[in-house]
Amino acid sequence: MKIPFNKPFLTGKETKYIEEAVATGKISGNGAFTQKCQNFFEDKYHFRKVLLTTSCTDALEMCALLADIGPGDEVIVPSYTFVSSALAFVRQNANIIFADSYSHHPNIDADTIESLITDKTKAIVIVHYAGVACDMEKIMDIAQRYNILVIEDAAQAIDSYYTFRDGTKKALGSIGHLGAFSFHETKNIISGEGGMLTINDERFVERAEIIWEKGTNRSMFFRGEINKYGWVDTGSSFLPSEIISAFLWAQLENMEMIQKRRLSIWNTYYEGLKGNKNISLPLIPSYAGNNAHMFYVVCKDVDSRTALIEKLKENDILAVFHYLSLHKSSYYADKHTLEDLPNSDHFEDCLLRLPFYFELPDDEQQKIIDIINEF
Repeated sequence: MKIPFNKPFLTGKETKYIEEAVATGKISGNGAFTQKCQNFFEDKYHFRKVLLTTSCTDALEMCALLADIGPGDEVIVPSYTFVSSALAFVRQNANIIFADSYSHHPNIDADTIESLITDKTKAIVIVHYAGVACDMEKIMDIAQRYNILVIEDAAQAIDSYYTFRDGTKKALGSIGHLGAFSFHETKNIISGEGGMLTINDERFVERAEIIWEKGTNRSMFFRGEINKYGWVDTGSSFLPSEIISAFLWAQLENMEMIQKRRLSIWNTYYEGLKGNKNISLPLIPSYAGNNAHMFYVVCKDVDSRTALIEKLKENDILAVFHYLSLHKSSYYADKHTLEDLPNSDHFEDCLLRLPFYFELPDDEQQKIIDIINEF
């Protein structure tokens, strides 16, 4: 039997809630299920304001609009990330300044950020790779000193935390000025496609709702705050339908169970592979939590990774590499003029993601571990 890389997990109530949403007669955005999901996130993780979106990409595009990113502005973005982290700002004609990863972790190297700042820098986009926190205390200090916005690309980071030096613990996506999450079918909590914008700075709350509602103050109208609504700003149709929100609600009701199982899978991989000297395992810094979004290994070089992928494939196991460094992409290569980013390139060549999903049987996971250790 083939072992896939990913398999979406259904709790059993998704279709029930979708039927309920359809029965209400309102399946467009911002209905009862949308509001239940948004309230859940605000209550559980203390985000100032939450707006569901059709994708994490849309949430990032909202961030770019809220930050008033425009031509000539510079936005610092890690090179080792998905294209959406940069694309949302490229669409606003910003110049992307790519940052390198740490040598020991795919996250942005916080110690290099300050050297990339100029008088044109408008925002820093940080990506919590694998749901593991970037060094937020250091990054927020830099941002405050230079009066720069911090946007958390928390696509992989639902239910993960950062612990400050004073012991305070805060959810990822609640620390920067704005945050963006994904509920794509490969994530911990899913709705097929879907995302979420988190607003943690009061300055952006009212305008975020307007941008979310196609540039109108429609949300204020529905709350009875104004007697009519109209076009007052830029925006787009960022709202998900109630069908997507209903699906998501079934997942949120079972978040604790889902997370418990995923952590068990992650720990089994770690314990089973930690004695292998030919690969490096994920590092969890002391300030970071672990939401068990993925499990990856880092091989010694690209040839070793290619051979391991083939060995697993021979045994009907699908393991995949992840990002290609954005600064070397065909679209942006001629626009990137900074020095090489060797750590990003290292993870491009050597990082391998292992099968990871809720229903991964214990015996099949052990088979994966055994093949890697024997190889």
